[in-house]
Amino acid sequence: MKAEARIHYRVECADRHAHLFAVTLTVDSPAALQCVSLPVWIPGSYLIREFAKNLQGLRATQGRKKLALTQRDKHSWQIDCVAGKPLVLRYEVCAYDNSVRTAWLDGDRGFFNGTSLCLRVEDQTDAPQAMEIVAPSTRAGSARWQCATALRSVKVDAQGFGSYVADNYDEIADSPVELGTFWSARFEAGGVPHRFVVTGAPPSFDGDKLIADTRAICETQMRFWHGDKVGKAGNKRGSGKPPHDRYVFMLNAVDDGYGGLEHRHSTALICTRRDLPQRSVKKQPEGYTTLMGLISHEYFHTWNVKRLRPAEFARYDYAQENYTQLLWFFEGFTSYYDDLLLRRAGRIDDATYLRLVNKTINQVQQAPGRLVQSVADASFDAWVKYYRQDEQTPNQTVSYYTKGALVAMCLDLTLRREGHGTLDDAMRLLWTQSGGGPISEADVAAALETVGGRSYADELAQWAHTAGELPLSDLLRAHGVATLDDAAQRAQVLGLRVAEAGGSVQVKVVLRGGAAEKAGFSANDEWIGIELPATKGRAAQGWRMTKLDDLALYLGDEKKLTALVARDRRLIRLSLVIPAEVTTWRLFAQDATKLAAWMAVT
Repeated sequence: MKAEARIHYRVECADRHAHLFAVTLTVDSPAALQCVSLPVWIPGSYLIREFAKNLQGLRATQGRKKLALTQRDKHSWQIDCVAGKPLVLRYEVCAYDNSVRTAWLDGDRGFFNGTSLCLRVEDQTDAPQAMEIVAPSTRAGSARWQCATALRSVKVDAQGFGSYVADNYDEIADSPVELGTFWSARFEAGGVPHRFVVTGAPPSFDGDKLIADTRAICETQMRFWHGDKVGKAGNKRGSGKPPHDRYVFMLNAVDDGYGGLEHRHSTALICTRRDLPQRSVKKQPEGYTTLMGLISHEYFHTWNVKRLRPAEFARYDYAQENYTQLLWFFEGFTSYYDDLLLRRAGRIDDATYLRLVNKTINQVQQAPGRLVQSVADASFDAWVKYYRQDEQTPNQTVSYYTKGALVAMCLDLTLRREGHGTLDDAMRLLWTQSGGGPISEADVAAALETVGGRSYADELAQWAHTAGELPLSDLLRAHGVATLDDAAQRAQVLGLRVAEAGGSVQVKVVLRGGAAEKAGFSANDEWIGIELPATKGRAAQGWRMTKLDDLALYLGDEKKLTALVARDRRLIRLSLVIPAEVTTWRLFAQDATKLAAWMAVT
């Protein structure tokens, strides 16, 4: 610590059945009219979430004197207090969001981000901060809860409860806390101590495999950024010292869920229990590859987003949206490297990697919005589009994760084809030249030019700032990967996205320009059945629809039909023409030598 903490948070599990945390905030030396506020968003998740909606019972005292509070707006308050005399604020936070972004508390588990629980003491956010996390009482015979966080400990017990410190409010906000009776293991990678905690794991969970695979991912990424002598003196390729001196993975395994949120010294993850590695099985569940990709993605953010970050994020403004056009770089390039580094770490083979790339390509190509909005504009609009998806999202916008990953791949394969360097080199150059700090798109362009020996301004303008197609096929072929046309699934042929449950076909999305849109389908329609006209030798027929694949059974060679749909309790007949052909891509390795050069560490 640079100095003794002047801001103190005490966090207690006030009532687990009511989902209430209790927070006591002590300000050693407040201003005369001290203002406090709660963030409206959490960095890494670009949506105004209004965390103050969960705060209740705010009260203030100095000594025994109760103080008046004035609410200034939706998330901030002013306290009429005496300057320089310790100020104590007490309040509760309702924690009932079982995601990685907010806070949760019940009889089995607790979790919180500082942005959900910790009021900011305005004009003192750069001051040292302290947090005391209090162990909840447990019933006789119940297991004692544990506490895990990447905050630096001062005095904690064997379960992790006690006193922690941070250099400033940003560190408090960036250090989530996991509470409960979780599985825990420690390992070292690149000289850095790591901890992995898992909540909700079933008895089949194979913790040894999870740790072995995670260690391999961490070591591969450290070598990517810092070379083979990571953590040692004398490294000639970038800095041999990782930017973090500790790291905590926090994984919440649930019945249905997926996601992650990056932090400087930790990450919060959520996955389905079925996707965890399992003991005594010949083949791990397919979802485990997805989980490894999530671990790889969030760990890569340790460098790319949490340190390398948009210049607009040099200092977060917790009171409003923070705009940037660069999420295609920070999220998209991370999405390119997450699976590529799984391959380099030996966790997946070439065929699996190409299947993952194939999935990304098809996701982008099957979204009409790719021809409407650029990834740079999609980055800027994340606050109102990506995090507020609805039935028109695929028609209006493109994911800066998936198309951003393809932009990264195109740049990497272009650099490799021209023979002067790779995107790996450009990423490391950005790291060393920026000192691991904020960067702009001009810095990205300059790094590419230094590595490639020419300007890539045209490529960046075309691929990131227009809604045009990417030269994927030519670049993949140049690196040993061929593309074939595959027949699309029935929903894609029709231009629909549907949900099938209980013998019902519910229309969720109608894709722009597709056959279903031309027929007049609308999102939220229920597709009840089809009617076929009479033909020579066949009477008119009607069939009940229980799933989309029923069409193949009932249509035969027929290309025209009448769809019977229910909309707002009205029955509507729509004339639908089945398109002649709709295809998707299938990738396969054609030249193993060229492919190996792409997969290799550079």
